[in-house]
Amino acid sequence: MIPQKITDGIYSYRAIDWDRELFDELVPLPEGTTYNAYLVKGSEKTALIDTIYPPKTAEFIAAIRKSGVERIDYIVSNHAEQDHSGSIPAVLELFPDAKVVTNAKCKRFILDTLPVERDAFITVGDGHSLSLGDKTLQFLMTPWVHWPDTMVTYVPESRIAFTCDFLGAHLATTDLYADDEARVETAAKRYYAEIMMPYRSFSKEAVDKVSALGLDFIAPSHGPVYARPPFILDLYRSWTSDEPKPFVVIPYVSMYESTALMVAYLTDRLIERGIGVKPINVVDLDTGEFAMSLVDASTVVFASPTVLSGPHPSVAYAALLANVLGLKAKYAAVIGSFGWEGNLPEIVQSMLPKLKATFFEPVMVKGLPREAAFAELDRLADDIAAAHATKAAA
Repeated sequence: MIPQKITDGIYSYRAIDWDRELFDELVPLPEGTTYNAYLVKGSEKTALIDTIYPPKTAEFIAAIRKSGVERIDYIVSNHAEQDHSGSIPAVLELFPDAKVVTNAKCKRFILDTLPVERDAFITVGDGHSLSLGDKTLQFLMTPWVHWPDTMVTYVPESRIAFTCDFLGAHLATTDLYADDEARVETAAKRYYAEIMMPYRSFSKEAVDKVSALGLDFIAPSHGPVYARPPFILDLYRSWTSDEPKPFVVIPYVSMYESTALMVAYLTDRLIERGIGVKPINVVDLDTGEFAMSLVDASTVVFASPTVLSGPHPSVAYAALLANVLGLKAKYAAVIGSFGWEGNLPEIVQSMLPKLKATFFEPVMVKGLPREAAFAELDRLADDIAAAHATKAAA
């Protein structure tokens, strides 16, 4: 790890985790990640903005020593989760006179999880500031992006905001800046879908708050620095908007091809009607890919065979995941097959209490789909097309 200069007096320390495949034992990392901390040198005092993931602490401390940092007066903690706060004790051991600067909620979480003394803290609130001499740290509370303690630190003299998890991307790269925007967009969308989408309204408010700063740089704690802030802010405006796109996602499982035939038929009928559609076999579900597909979808169709009178467990998991992600989809449906009995549509719908969507009439088939079933799928495709057209005209 080596410090990289962003602008005068501001440096990035990035631990690149090339090999990590799963975050929090939950979130897939197809391209690894980075843990970013930032050093801000003022004419009188020096601040460290966030720290890094504990397994990378030795590397981080060695980089600070090697780069000749003589003092750190403040350790700003924008968020208490340990991939950002976990190295605070080691930094305090190296600079015992440093103070941990954070908000009251973050302070409480750090005290709960890390060996940091209570008198080591300076507590700040929304709009508070701290002088480093020729640079100022200003603090903006941005709760629930994605914990209740999150905040942004802004240096107005350098027109840079340190946003911690907000606006980040799980992407292991040696690029300091987000120059490869296509690649970064994919990583950032996956990150948003998995982490920020459940708190979409809060992210929407935070975008407005950060946009008002008039920035030259946005420096998150995962992924590269944005030297063109409108790039990521415009993406977030789209993702957090209340209006979905005319697009259908079909999470499905098929055990004896009946459901697969229904999904294939419905997919073709939607394409004929000019509607974008993405079937996703959820048996080996990539939760990140699934979450990304749901960011803009207006309609979700759950397709499953009946297992023990209910949905296949993989479809049930997809429904539960869709529920907690906080979709902006306006429409939903259930299709599937059964052998002798079951109430699959009712069970799937009961798993989606947070989905404020209109459910179309389900299509359920006993055994293989035949002419009557295909006619019902034609009806469903017509219903979806009509709903999309009505929404577009509104």
